Amino acid sequence: MLRIWLSKPIYETLPVFYLVAGIGLLIASLYLDYWFWPELCLVGGIACLVLGLFVMLKRRDFRTEKRPED
Repeated sequence: MLRIWLSKPIYETLPVFYLVAGIGLLIASLYLDYWFWPELCLVGGIACLVLGLFVMLKRRDFRTEKRPED
């Protein structure tokens, strides 16, 4: 299995990047009107938003479970 190691700042900003990209694609789908681009941007934007939220929630759950009990 191939493992990719990212530096901590890049790793921590990936969910934010996914959310910003999703919002950008959704906005782009409003302005594009050539052939299949609006549908592609809409589907890609929704996918990026779902992926970003999924990653953020999974990280939050993992960090709360790993936190030592007081």
